[in-house]
Amino acid sequence: MPYVPTDEISLMPTEAREHEPNATHDGGRDGLAIARRVAAAAASWLNPGGYLLIETSEEQADAASAAFTAAGLLPRIARSAALYATVVVGRRPL
Repeated sequence: MPYVPTDEISLMPTEAREHEPNATHDGGRDGLAIARRVAAAAASWLNPGGYLLIETSEEQADAASAAFTAAGLLPRIARSAALYATVVVGRRPL
C-alpha cells in the first residue's frame, strides 16, 4: 500500500522513483490517504475478529493507528528492528 507522502517521493532512491509506478508510492499529503480509505471500508468486508494489516513508516504509525480507531478497528502497532518494518494491525471487534 502506498504510504510515502507526495512531497517526499523525490527523496526516495532513484531506482524506486524511476523503475516503479508513482502510484505504488504516493500516499497523498501525509502518506495515509489510501490507508484511511481502506480502514474506513474494512468493517464492511472484514469478518468479526478479522484483521487488517498495513505497512507504514515509524513516523506515521500513530496517525495510522488513529485512522484505524476512527474506522472502528482495534489497533496495535507491531515493530521489527531487524526488518526495519512497522505494521499497524487492526482487528474488527467481535
